[in-house]
Amino acid sequence: MNFAPLENADAKLTESADHLNKALAAARAGGGLGIDAQTLAEINGLLIQSERKLTSGAGLPGRPWFKHQIYAPGAYTGYGVKTLPAVREAMEQENWKQAEEQVPVVAKVLEDEAALIDSVTGLLSARAAGKAKSKSREDRGSL
Repeated sequence: MNFAPLENADAKLTESADHLNKALAAARAGGGLGIDAQTLAEINGLLIQSERKLTSGAGLPGRPWFKHQIYAPGAYTGYGVKTLPAVREAMEQENWKQAEEQVPVVAKVLEDEAALIDSVTGLLSARAAGKAKSKSREDRGSL
């Protein structure tokens, strides 16, 4: 099986999370985030979507009512959770064709999540850059 799409999406998601952590640290420099209400509303709007990005409208194979692609109750385990259920359960049933078909579906979900995180990072970075520019102007003005 070719897991490269999942591995690439995982790497992108990890990279996006790292950039977000750095942007948060930069925004917090000097105490607090100091985010204006409009930017905060934009960030909150994106964060509300973050869990939704981990779903697929088509749902899981054989269970379209379960939309989440990262975790779901197992098809044969009752409430026991399965991670990456579309891929994992197909593999457990030795349905290699279905597993292969689901890898890019799950990868796309992870890529979409990474893109959302990148959007949040962009907003925070722009805010931190603006804050730094204002601070620089203040420092020059006090000379």
